Amino acid sequence: MQLFHCPFCGQRDETEFHFGGEAGNIRPDGADVTSERWASYLYLRDNPKGAVREVWVHMTCGEFFVMARDSVSHHVASTTSLDCAEHAQ
Repeated sequence: MQLFHCPFCGQRDETEFHFGGEAGNIRPDGADVTSERWASYLYLRDNPKGAVREVWVHMTCGEFFVMARDSVSHHVASTTSLDCAEHAQ
């Protein structure tokens, strides 16, 4: 079992969290988006080995946040609320 740190609730069991996707995968805006662009947004992922930034939700409190972790070792480097993560980019 792994413990994750919710920026709002603190250390919690991994079963309380749900993966939301890559951080920075921006949803296309507008009605004139091509089907290729929608397919890219929905299905194409980088899936790198090593350091990644991902959006997660803590199902207990319902808050979304960004988790920086290593995709090989699963070591969590940091967790940041979405508001703080957006301003940091």
